[in-house]
Amino acid sequence: MLLDVRQHRHLEIVQRLRVHGVSSVDDLARSFGVSASTIRRDLQLLDATGQLVRVNGGAVSPEDADVGRPFAAVAVDHVESKRAVAARAAGLVDDGCTVLLDIGTSTQLLAQQLRGRPVTVLTASLAVLDALRDDPVVELVLLGGFVRRPYHSMVGVLTEDALRQVHADLAFVGASGVRADGAVLDTTLVEVPVKRALLGAADRVVLLADEHKFPGTGTLRVCGADALSTVVTNPGADAQTLAVLAENDVEVLTA
Repeated sequence: MLLDVRQHRHLEIVQRLRVHGVSSVDDLARSFGVSASTIRRDLQLLDATGQLVRVNGGAVSPEDADVGRPFAAVAVDHVESKRAVAARAAGLVDDGCTVLLDIGTSTQLLAQQLRGRPVTVLTASLAVLDALRDDPVVELVLLGGFVRRPYHSMVGVLTEDALRQVHADLAFVGASGVRADGAVLDTTLVEVPVKRALLGAADRVVLLADEHKFPGTGTLRVCGADALSTVVTNPGADAQTLAVLAENDVEVLTA
């Protein structure tokens, strides 16, 4: 019986990390009503079998292990390139538009560009919420879901269901990278279903990707070039990848 209880706890720990990305030993011990030393033994075993990755004070999901830096750390990467992309993308938004903003650092910068504009913003990004929460002009709609605190985002079936209930004029999507064949990639398992649901909720899909993501890498395929209407990037983006996008009738804008 003890073995069955432990196996059930292991399954719950792995599932929690898939949703939230990261959890601490103390939080897990409180949730399951066991000692911290028991949780540490659980994490050691699950790490050895490849079901999670142990970090100082807790664990992260394998999908997040390679990109385990918190949102604040990622936000300072290539910030000027991202800011230029966001400013160019903001020019695509007309007053009165309804826009969907994806999870990520580029969409946070785009949200800042939309402050004071008479637009409606739908999002599962807590970073976008922070950028617009005090703006009296923007109509802000926050989609539900499980909160992934390290990434300032909400994910899961509640978020995906909410996206099936809404419609936008424009959806702005981020990515980990764009492959040479134009495929859009991401590295975070739990965010990919949200991105895919977002693609189907707008008339026009705009990919925000700075030059360093061309060509890029990622664990999972979000979509092909045929799902995109427009790509906004920087002049230094890989020319061959951009040519493939253009061949697939994707509008390429540089900033």
